[in-house]
Amino acid sequence: MSVSHTAAAGGQFIAGERVAAGRDIIHSLCAATGEPTGHDYAQATPEEARSSAQAAAAAFPAYSQTDSARRARFLNAIADEIDALDDSFLQLAHLETALPLPRLQGEKARTSGQLRLFARLLARGDTENVRIDTALPGRKPLPRPDLRQYQLPLGPAAVFGASNFPLAFSTAGGDTASALAAGCPVVFKAHSGHPATAEGIALAIERARLAQNLPAGVFNMIYGDFIGAELVQAPEIQAVGFTGSLKGGRALFDLAARRPQPIPVFAEMSSVNPLLLLPNAVKARGEQIAKDLVGSFTLGAGQFCTKPGLIIGVAGEDFDRFIGQLTQWVNAAPPQFMLHTGILENYRQGVARWDRHPALRRLAQGKSADNQAASRLYQGDKDLLLSAMDPVLQEEVFGPLAVVVTVADLEELLVALDHLQGQLTATILAEPADLPLTSPLCRRLLHKAGRVLFNGYPTGVEVSDAMVHGGPWPATSDARGTSVGTLAISRFQRPVCLQNWPAELLPPPLQDANPLNLLRLVNGEYTRDAITGNTPD
Repeated sequence: MSVSHTAAAGGQFIAGERVAAGRDIIHSLCAATGEPTGHDYAQATPEEARSSAQAAAAAFPAYSQTDSARRARFLNAIADEIDALDDSFLQLAHLETALPLPRLQGEKARTSGQLRLFARLLARGDTENVRIDTALPGRKPLPRPDLRQYQLPLGPAAVFGASNFPLAFSTAGGDTASALAAGCPVVFKAHSGHPATAEGIALAIERARLAQNLPAGVFNMIYGDFIGAELVQAPEIQAVGFTGSLKGGRALFDLAARRPQPIPVFAEMSSVNPLLLLPNAVKARGEQIAKDLVGSFTLGAGQFCTKPGLIIGVAGEDFDRFIGQLTQWVNAAPPQFMLHTGILENYRQGVARWDRHPALRRLAQGKSADNQAASRLYQGDKDLLLSAMDPVLQEEVFGPLAVVVTVADLEELLVALDHLQGQLTATILAEPADLPLTSPLCRRLLHKAGRVLFNGYPTGVEVSDAMVHGGPWPATSDARGTSVGTLAISRFQRPVCLQNWPAELLPPPLQDANPLNLLRLVNGEYTRDAITGNTPD
């Protein structure tokens, strides 16, 4: 296939070929003006969606058997190709998303960086999770067989790209990187908000695949606004990664559950990311917190899934003063372009709903401009946090908007937290003098969020071994995983136990000699040593 970037109409990436049988066209548009950028893409037909899944399935037997070192080389090669993309690619991404070039440069580096992080994980051998219980033939009353457990890839994975991160949560983003690292071929459904950006990254992945001589079908990409159901229902697909709205994630989850063979859906969906401001913190540094907090929830036009959208504090003069400072900063906030006109319209509809709500009062509105989003701050009645009948404060409004709620005391705050749904993040801003109050708060927040912060802002998500970007429903569809950090690979693996296998047939991770020098749990103890002929008593 040709890997040169072209402005001509393009099609799907299926089994190493470009395919465009469909007549419906997705137009790449300038996010700021709505004008065409000159890049058009044929939407996938149902047959093409099924073909992409079949191509991934055809690649699975060979790709799943590649060793960790080879998959690491593939991921590093993709990272190299992404790093080599020039300014013309970033300019195109800027046109499609209205994101500033420094943000896109940082996101490009993050995308290649997380690919290299998974490559290092593979090089360490941490993905195998080997557990071995050697045979106890003399055990009474029954002997124990030889049991050896390790991880296998689930199978072909369907990945849906996010709108708000056109690189780091998109074509070669965390879901794709972790699935490929696990040994799972990928069918990626490009987001229609940035189709040309997706094409540029897909071409980079294909160049890396060809250079590494990996099977066609290891990576496939399709375009289409209404093709997701066909992809999820394709029998070859064995897992789904999704980043987007609660409505979209729930629809995919339900589709996957209704299949003759249900499959897991790892969906990141909705979070209001509560931030608790404790009394001594607001007294000591309320003015600085107000400035920083507005900067956080308006960052990138509020288009971060970890935007702190719910601000809760204890009643008093200091908190009243803080609300006034928040109001001043929001009123001064400049207007911002959003990722595309559809997101802007959804934001305006959300604002209209909040303006009509009798228990919400608008405190501030930032500067406005045509085709741009104005920041907003609301004050909500505390009873909204306690009502299961009115979920307005539990529903994310995607954009530069936040609500502040005042509670009477710590007890009321604890009751409010008990009523919160699952979150990606929860934040506590506190001084040392507040710490005696925080223990009961922490106990609740640990059960509500995937990441709990002290004295920081959640809009920075570090890509690392320890990061968790997940949380209980509706933040995600499966609270046991993460979509950021190396633990993300576990979503696309399953454990398998080999019982009494002949030594000649054991895969390298399970062999007595430990040729990969893995850290393994052998008879209850972690060791890198080879297994000798002796068995435990």
